[in-house]
Amino acid sequence: MRHFNRFFFITNTVLRFGLTDFLVDHIKQRWLAGLIRLVPTGRRLNASQGARLRMALEHLGPIFVKFGQVLSTRRDLLPADLADELALLQDRVPPFPGEHAQKLVEQAFGKPIDEIFSSFDINSVASASIAQVHFATLRDGREVAVKVLRPGMLEVIDDDLALMRTLAVWIERLSPDGRRLKPREVVAEFSNHLHDELDLVREASNAGQLRRNMQGLGLVMIPEMYWDFSATNVMVMERMNGVPISQLKRLKEAGVDIKQLARDGVTIFFTQVFRDGFFHADMHPGNIQVSLDPKTFGRYIALDFGIVGTLTEFDKEYLAQNFIAFFRRDYKRVAELHLESGWVPPGTRVDELEGAVRAVCEPHFDRPLKDISLGQVLLRLFQASRRFNVSIQPQLVLLQKTLLNVEGLGRELDPDLDLWQTAKPFLERWMNDQVGWRGLLSRLRNEAPRYVQLLPELPRLVHQALQPSPNVEAKLLEAMLAEQRQVHRWLRILTGCVLLSLGVGVGLWWCGSGGLTLVG
Repeated sequence: MRHFNRFFFITNTVLRFGLTDFLVDHIKQRWLAGLIRLVPTGRRLNASQGARLRMALEHLGPIFVKFGQVLSTRRDLLPADLADELALLQDRVPPFPGEHAQKLVEQAFGKPIDEIFSSFDINSVASASIAQVHFATLRDGREVAVKVLRPGMLEVIDDDLALMRTLAVWIERLSPDGRRLKPREVVAEFSNHLHDELDLVREASNAGQLRRNMQGLGLVMIPEMYWDFSATNVMVMERMNGVPISQLKRLKEAGVDIKQLARDGVTIFFTQVFRDGFFHADMHPGNIQVSLDPKTFGRYIALDFGIVGTLTEFDKEYLAQNFIAFFRRDYKRVAELHLESGWVPPGTRVDELEGAVRAVCEPHFDRPLKDISLGQVLLRLFQASRRFNVSIQPQLVLLQKTLLNVEGLGRELDPDLDLWQTAKPFLERWMNDQVGWRGLLSRLRNEAPRYVQLLPELPRLVHQALQPSPNVEAKLLEAMLAEQRQVHRWLRILTGCVLLSLGVGVGLWWCGSGGLTLVG
C-alpha cells in the first residue's frame, strides 16, 4: 500500500507540472502517446520543460532533489538546458528536531549525551537532505561538529529507488532514446552514490585521506576526524571556524587577497587531481569556507566529503595530454588519445574524429585564454564524440562536473582569472615528472620496498630457474620410459610380422619345389 501511495503521488506530480510532454516526445508507440495527450495535466505552467522538471523534483522531496543534482552532472547524456536547470536544485530541507538527533547519538555510542559531550547544541547549524550538523564540546574541551543522518532515510531511499528502477525499465522500453540514455545505469550510479553518503564512516575515511594528502600544501584545511566518537550514522569531527566563501564582502573587509584565493583554489584542485588522483568532488560554495584565524589566515576550509573522485595513473596521463594538446591546437593528438584509451571503437577513422574535435575546440581560440572554460571544453568533447560511440568513464564525468564548479568559483572570486596560466605550469611539470629520468627514478623509489624483499631471494630463484625441479625430471623420465615401451612394442609386432612372412614364403617355396618333383 505504501508503494502504491508513493507511485500515485509521483504520477500526480508528473501531471500537475505538465511533464507529460517529456513522455510524448520520446515514446515510440503512437497509440500510447495519443492516450497520454488525452490525460488532463492539471494546471498549465508557462515555464520551460527544464524549469518544470526542476520544480517537480523539488515537490517530490529530498531524494528526488538529490537525484536531479546527480543527474545534472551527466551532461554527456542530457541536453544543455535541462542540465543547467537541474544544476539549480538545492537542498532546502527543514531540520528534524534536535531531540531526535540527540537520541540517535546516544544510541550510536550507547551512552547518555552528557557522558560524551560537556555541551551539545540542540539547534542544528546546517541541514541537508541526508544529514544535519550540530555543534558540541567534548569532555576534554575540544570543540567539535556532529553530523547526524536523518532517521529512517534508508527505508525512504530504498522505496524511491525501487520506483526509479521501475520507471527506468519503462523508459528503456517505450523511448527510442532509452538505451542511449542508459536510465537503469544512471539509477544504479545514483543508488551507489546515495548509499555511500549514508555511511558516515566512509565519509570520515575520505576526509582522513584528503587531510593527509593536503598537509604539505599549506593552502587548505581539512577537519580532523575523531574515530572514537564516530559511527555509521554519526560522525564527530574537528569544528572549523571560517567565513563562507560566498560572503565576498566580509572577506574583503577582513583583508583577504581574493585574487590569490582564486589562484589557490585552482592549485588545490589540480594538485588533488594530478598529483594524488583523489579529489573532493563536491566543491560548491556551500562546502567551502575561508579561515580568518591569524595562524591560518586566507586558507581554504573544505567540508562535506561524501563525494570524492579517484583517478588512475592512466586517467591522469590521458587528461594532462588532452589539455596540453588542446592548447597547442593539436587536434589529431586529441583524436589519437581517444583511440589509444580504448574509449572509441577500433575502426573509428582518426581524421573524422579529428574534424569533430576541431569543430569543438577551434572557436574557443577566438577568445582570450582567461575566457576559455576547460570544463566546457571537456563537456563539449564528450558530447561531440557521442556519435562515435565513445564510452565516457564515470570518473571523468565526475571530474568534469567538479572542474565546472572550480571554474565557476574561481571566476566568481576573480573575473579575470586565467585558469590556463595557473594550470599550465602544473600540468607541464606533472608531465615532465612522468617521463624521462625523474619519472623513472620516482617509479623505482615507489617499487623499492618490493625490490628489497626480492633481492635476498634472487640467487635461489635464479638457481631454481636453471635447475629443473625433481617433479619435472620424474615426469620427463616417465614420459621417456613410456615412449620406449611403445617403441619396443611396435618393434616386437614388426619383427613377428617379418618372421611370419618369411615362414610363409619359405613354406610356399618348399611346397612348390616338392610338387614339381612328384610330377616328374
